[in-house]
Amino acid sequence: MREIIITSNDAGRRLDRFLRKYLPGASLGEVYKIIRKDAKVDSKRRSESYILNEGETLGLYLSDDTLAAFGAPDPSVAKRPVRHSAAKRSFGIVYEDENILVADKPYGLLTHGDSHEKKNHLANQVKDYLIASGAYDPRNERVFTPAPANRLDRNTTGVVLFGKTSSAMRELNRMIREDDIRKFYYTIACGIIKGDMHLGGSLVKDEAANKVSILNDDSGKDIETIVRPLEVLTFGSGLKATLCEVELVTGRSHQIRAHLANAGHPLIGDSKYATRDAAGVNAYVSKRFGLTTQLLHADRIEFLDRAAGSESLGYLAERCFDAPLPKRFREILTGLGGKNRY
Repeated sequence: MREIIITSNDAGRRLDRFLRKYLPGASLGEVYKIIRKDAKVDSKRRSESYILNEGETLGLYLSDDTLAAFGAPDPSVAKRPVRHSAAKRSFGIVYEDENILVADKPYGLLTHGDSHEKKNHLANQVKDYLIASGAYDPRNERVFTPAPANRLDRNTTGVVLFGKTSSAMRELNRMIREDDIRKFYYTIACGIIKGDMHLGGSLVKDEAANKVSILNDDSGKDIETIVRPLEVLTFGSGLKATLCEVELVTGRSHQIRAHLANAGHPLIGDSKYATRDAAGVNAYVSKRFGLTTQLLHADRIEFLDRAAGSESLGYLAERCFDAPLPKRFREILTGLGGKNRY
């Protein structure tokens, strides 16, 4: 038998969801079987939807071998020193308090790990920073790890929100889901955009090609993007591009890149979604600046006034957090004739 004291970061989770994280090697059916036969909360049987409370004791009536086979954490690890990953910190800190951290992600860094990069990514770097600062101690946690609430592509820079506690993480996810947070980006798009564009439609993803398509029906996921032109740029032999502020109303993979390309204005340098009309611009920025990927920066996030209704993060209502344009973006903007006042 193993007894688990529910901490503040464990509290608020459904019993089945807690056990799925605590026993990652167990199937959903095995988790439900454990809840029916081998689990008690404060010595009482509970349903899979039971919400755990801080200070309760979860008893698992399973052998050590069974727990190990299901991937349960080894209790003896709590007695060992914390080992840091080899990832060197490369992110900036826009804002931090006891509940959240607003990171400034640099170019070329993954938000999460993938099959090719499992150590040096933003989530690990932030976790290591919080361990080193004493804000997070994995030895005292059962299932919680600080994590990003939004995600940026490897070559997109800027603001990423992290929850430092389980309750903050849930609230950030809820706020994003319920549109209590507005997200703004800067980019340079091919061609002249004369006025604001309010783009809609639906999005479908080709997983094999890691590419999305925009449809004018409801067969995919609904998407909404607002584009506000800021400055028309003229360079080379009469080539044109437009510096834009983009508001991401829905947050889908590659949404801004695909939406603007579908509207006839792909992002400069973005070979994945380039159109034939963008060939001259992309050849120019590749030769002059070495730009062969999208130029996209998550400039800021704004918490709306209705965020005041959040019990744990209400103090963030009407707050705005922004990350400055990276040096490379500013150099390219200036090189294309931009005023560089953003």
